[in-house]
Amino acid sequence: MKKLIISGCLVLFALPALAQQHFATPEKAATAFADALSQQNESVMTNILGDDWRQYLPPEGADPEAVARFLRDWKISHHIVEQGNTAWINVGRENWQLPIPAVKTAEGWHFDMAQAADEIHVREIGRNELAAIQAMHAYVDAQHDYFQRFQHYAPKLISSEGQKDGLYWPTQPGEDPSPLGPAYSPEVPGMGYHGYRFRIIPDKDQNGFAMIAWPVTFGDTGIMSFMINQDDNVYQSNLGNTSELKAQAIAQFAPEKPWQEITQ
Repeated sequence: MKKLIISGCLVLFALPALAQQHFATPEKAATAFADALSQQNESVMTNILGDDWRQYLPPEGADPEAVARFLRDWKISHHIVEQGNTAWINVGRENWQLPIPAVKTAEGWHFDMAQAADEIHVREIGRNELAAIQAMHAYVDAQHDYFQRFQHYAPKLISSEGQKDGLYWPTQPGEDPSPLGPAYSPEVPGMGYHGYRFRIIPDKDQNGFAMIAWPVTFGDTGIMSFMINQDDNVYQSNLGNTSELKAQAIAQFAPEKPWQEITQ
């Protein structure tokens, strides 16, 4: 079962099954959801979303800050975006859209947690891909920082114990931090960083540097793979179900087709 986060839900408690409520309009459904959330009413939330909504939360429950952010934005502004028989709740100045749609049936409007699961998963992948791109830009900055200190680029991400031969090494209070933070060295092997793994590769220009990143699990933690070099330009490609094998086989930075530059 996937552990997916629904922004704007509550901590879990054991409750009996209830029939899911239907509403005359999506506006009434949205108001009922916001009211139950603000009151932290678990039984009403279950009535509105259906008895199985808890399975889409991680074991530790929802982020309280996400709940507070949704309620704050709801008070600022909220409106319904209808697309046929599907309606979405948009809130706040940035028009953030709740990933739980309401759908229309013969009985009225009700929240569809199956569609919500798909939407949440898509958003999670998108966040992971953006995090991977940001991490690659951070890698370029770290290499330039390392070069300023040692007059050459680092050959690896994590330094050998007691050495500074990589972009990250542990520091003591008062010492200058290493060019790269510890996030590239996950505590649990194989976990990656935001669903991605990274590997330094040679650049075509042997005096430069480059890196490739690919999803830990294609289609689940990410879809696109990425490459970057010292010019700080990111390229992407969908390497499919064999992303890891194809990424590991790449011997140097050479972003030819099917790689495409990301324009930001």
